[in-house]
Amino acid sequence: MGAVGLLYVGAVLVVNGFMLLGHVSPASAAPLNLFVGALQVVTPTYLIIAANGDTAQIALAAGLYYFGFTYLWVGINGITGWPGEGLGWFSLVVAAAAVGFAVHSWLAVGDRTFAVIWLLWAVLWFGFFLLLARHKDHLTGAVGVLALGEGLLTAAVPAFLIITGWWSESLTTALVVAALGVLLLAASAPLGRTLSAPASPAPTQPGAAPGAQ
Repeated sequence: MGAVGLLYVGAVLVVNGFMLLGHVSPASAAPLNLFVGALQVVTPTYLIIAANGDTAQIALAAGLYYFGFTYLWVGINGITGWPGEGLGWFSLVVAAAAVGFAVHSWLAVGDRTFAVIWLLWAVLWFGFFLLLARHKDHLTGAVGVLALGEGLLTAAVPAFLIITGWWSESLTTALVVAALGVLLLAASAPLGRTLSAPASPAPTQPGAAPGAQ
């Protein structure tokens, strides 16, 4: 069930990436964020109940709430237009927690690949913190590319491979994901400038001469 939820996390990250790149409005991205956010609250609840006290399974499921709350918050803000500073500081908490879950995945669970994936999520949510809480608007395109790329690299593709039985937890897989993640991070700024939607021209003031604004 966790892999099914992860599949839709990939979809919402891709849509949110396009939103940050200026191709999708916050209001039009809100429904998918609300749907996936709700799913990412229901899913870990089910997994924790089904874990029957298995602390390792409970720990893995608990981290999903952070992402569910994020998408619900994005959806609500997209509809209401509320400011995003609170979500930005929450994203910093998520980034710190993701580092902890990466360490847990590596040491306690022995899953090197998802340890790398948790670290990539930490980087992405730290980007959300910089955008929303610190107002680093020049990073918007880069974070949009990161969200889009990580939606595929860390969520949609792994989920599909897990569901189909083709997923491998080998060290080789972890190294491939890590290498692709580093390449994505390095390319995010130039790709963000290239892929961002052109800024809308400022409206002409009534009675102003052409080119006067």
